[in-house]
Amino acid sequence: MYHHKKIIVVMPAYNAELTLRKTWDEVMAQGVVDEVIVVDDASRDDTAAIARSLPHTQVVIHDKNRGYGANQKTCYRMALDAGADIVIMVHPDYQYTPRLIPAMASMIANGLYECVLGSRILGGYAVKGGMPIWKYISNRFLTLVENLMIGAKLSEYHTGYRAFSRQLIEKIPLQFNSDDFVFDNQMLAQIVWLGYTIAEVSCPTRYFAEASSINFTRSLKYGFGCLHTALMFRLSRMGVIHSRLFP
Repeated sequence: MYHHKKIIVVMPAYNAELTLRKTWDEVMAQGVVDEVIVVDDASRDDTAAIARSLPHTQVVIHDKNRGYGANQKTCYRMALDAGADIVIMVHPDYQYTPRLIPAMASMIANGLYECVLGSRILGGYAVKGGMPIWKYISNRFLTLVENLMIGAKLSEYHTGYRAFSRQLIEKIPLQFNSDDFVFDNQMLAQIVWLGYTIAEVSCPTRYFAEASSINFTRSLKYGFGCLHTALMFRLSRMGVIHSRLFP
């Protein structure tokens, strides 16, 4: 609880047995989180069993692997149903430090912003933390194009560390978004479309064997999905097309 706001951390999980407990420990150590919701996307390991052993944690298990975007849709729906005022997504692979949770929550609880991102690019933490150089270059290229097309000034669109107000989540047509990784990108574009300013804080990150990562082929698909989202945004803004993503 922070400023009388209920804070729920959501963790979209898949094969996270090696890092889930460590991430949860650091999340709860911040002293402001009321509840954690773990959505297990049909993991092949003991992710669900470990999640069930954690106090103050609600566990949802998909009957089959539905994809990262579908996982998030469940996360946000469950968080709203649980009465969250502020929802913070933290990946359970311990790549992003949960120590920023109080800062991100305070920016929303104090009415400054409705959305806050933990950026790996601000402060130069991406490469320092071990991000592969090809991913860094792709990140910078996609972000440049998206900023030009969407009209925002973000340092990156691809971080998985995000905080939202309840009011903002309720306004976004998430049901029309992809069930795959491009969900993240579509969500940020929708927030800009709705006229909100997205805040960013510098976030140290770690890249190691247990941290989740998508391969080159899926990264390529994600990249084209991001460019398509930006194009749809621009054409919708110009009135050339009508898109369910940008009503």
